[in-house]
Amino acid sequence: MITPLADTHAHLNDEQFAADWQEVVSAATANGVNQIIIPGSDLPDSRQAIAQAEQYPGLFAAVGVHPHEANGYNHETRLALSELADHAKIVAIGEIGLDYYYNFAPRQTQLAAFRDQMELAAEKRLPVIIHNRESHADMLAILKEFAGVVRGVLHCFSGSPEMAAECVKLGYYIGIGGTVTFKNAKKPVEVVRTLPLDRILLETDSPYLAPVPYRGRRNEPKYVPVILTTVAGIKGVSEAELRARINRNVVELFGIEAYNQ
Repeated sequence: MITPLADTHAHLNDEQFAADWQEVVSAATANGVNQIIIPGSDLPDSRQAIAQAEQYPGLFAAVGVHPHEANGYNHETRLALSELADHAKIVAIGEIGLDYYYNFAPRQTQLAAFRDQMELAAEKRLPVIIHNRESHADMLAILKEFAGVVRGVLHCFSGSPEMAAECVKLGYYIGIGGTVTFKNAKKPVEVVRTLPLDRILLETDSPYLAPVPYRGRRNEPKYVPVILTTVAGIKGVSEAELRARINRNVVELFGIEAYNQ
């Protein structure tokens, strides 16, 4: 029997999936992807993630405010997230972090929202799903503040191998997505090459960043096996070995067991 896979980051609550997200889940299951974590980007998005996760045993949710939405973060937001985080389907706080590429919110606003949600994760004893773009120094500083207290995954990792190594030292996992399959993916490939197997998670970041040969289409969780094949090739291990290790990583970080539906 082939070991099933998890997509640790798929925005099934995105409007691109509004009409057919249940069919997307079915297609993923048929392709051996039987666990999907749906992250939140704000309060409505987080509530929708929970509502979707309630409908399938293999769906799970994370709640959080994305750095793009940090301008709206306040004490009431924190209270609402704290309540949502107690739901049985919640496996993480996220998607949270810093984005200095778009800077939709001032950096100090992003930093305050990020730090507050890291404190929430510590309080709830939940891992975090982290967004990090062009903010490596500040990101590492905050991760170090919470070292030994909060752990998680840097999703859709875009940093250097050195940055990845620093995060691994702090107990974090690295999320690898479709970009590792791109023709010009020198840095993602080098990151994967240097990562220990016990710190890799696979994700699609659906509906974005579909892997080759589906680039340009809407991304879906059913494409996780494509990413798995590429990563196994880079690491020089069998797909079966990588599947088994990835499943252990998912269990260790999120506490959810793989199973056949």
